[in-house]
Amino acid sequence: MADISPQRSLTMAEIAAAAGVSVPTVSKVINQRADVAPATRERVERVIAEHGYVINRAARSLRKGQSGQIDFVVQSLNSVYAWQILSGVEEALIPTEVRAVLALTHDHQQRERQWIQRLTDGSTDGAVLVLADIRSWQLEELRRRQIPFVVVDPMGELGPDDLSVSATNWAGGKTATQYLLSLGHRRIAALMGTPDHPAPRDRLSGYRLALQEAGIPVDPVLIRYADFHFQRAYEEMNHLLALPEPPTAVFAGNDEQCLGVYRALQEHGIAVPEVMSVVGFDDMPFAALMTPALTTIRQPLLEMGRVATKMLLRLIAGEPVDAVRVELATPLIKRASCGAPRQDRYL
Repeated sequence: MADISPQRSLTMAEIAAAAGVSVPTVSKVINQRADVAPATRERVERVIAEHGYVINRAARSLRKGQSGQIDFVVQSLNSVYAWQILSGVEEALIPTEVRAVLALTHDHQQRERQWIQRLTDGSTDGAVLVLADIRSWQLEELRRRQIPFVVVDPMGELGPDDLSVSATNWAGGKTATQYLLSLGHRRIAALMGTPDHPAPRDRLSGYRLALQEAGIPVDPVLIRYADFHFQRAYEEMNHLLALPEPPTAVFAGNDEQCLGVYRALQEHGIAVPEVMSVVGFDDMPFAALMTPALTTIRQPLLEMGRVATKMLLRLIAGEPVDAVRVELATPLIKRASCGAPRQDRYL
């Protein structure tokens, strides 16, 4: 346990260091959450009893010794997805004196290690992480150095005390499929991202459950995997169209995949939505500009970045957080890319 003078009240971060636990664990104890081991709770409460606890309500002011900087860590900025989350980070920082610094990893371990090494100089107070592959050593290094962090849209397993912000992917997948079912579709294809990531797995689980609840068997040949990008989605859509009995509707794992879907359908002379209905996921700015405008599940990326940053600022300030896992709603945005199936669609 850290050696701290008993003459003054402690911040949450100092209590965590003194008790040998994480900041989220201290937050759970303060908020009287039940999911804390009795021995851990007793240790934290003992530190609070001995030293006291001070809540900093001036979240926008900086503490002595802080850099006034947080890191926004992302694989690259080559997608609207990353820019949307970054915009949310920037919005959350507008009323504060804190600045954000970009750290691009390009999914390269050497760059990731260089970023981790840079943290030793105290140049950052915390990090918002948007990584394609969360490796255990990354988070362990942050924990070891007692650097607060929040993960946005996690693509890997997190520790029980690690904070994250994501979307209700499972509910979004179910909503998209239920909408297509309500229009009369029964052969609905699912064009997902890589199967080893949690988000597409959850969206596919929602798709499966919606079909099962409607009494429709899940047909494995209608489930295809791409990589969330245009070209692979185009190729996979061509495979679906080559089936003896093609689908009448497609639920795609993100909006960028829908660009590839549209291209494949156009080349085959298949009209949307008269012959094929299409639903995306994300509600990127270009979705409303597609022809026809894309019906999609809105993933609140900007809000995810904003919420994650506010959570991080509270951790840095030593304030309680309301929840360790935050999931934001994913509503259906109805536009012009869906309609009832036609019996003569390929005649």
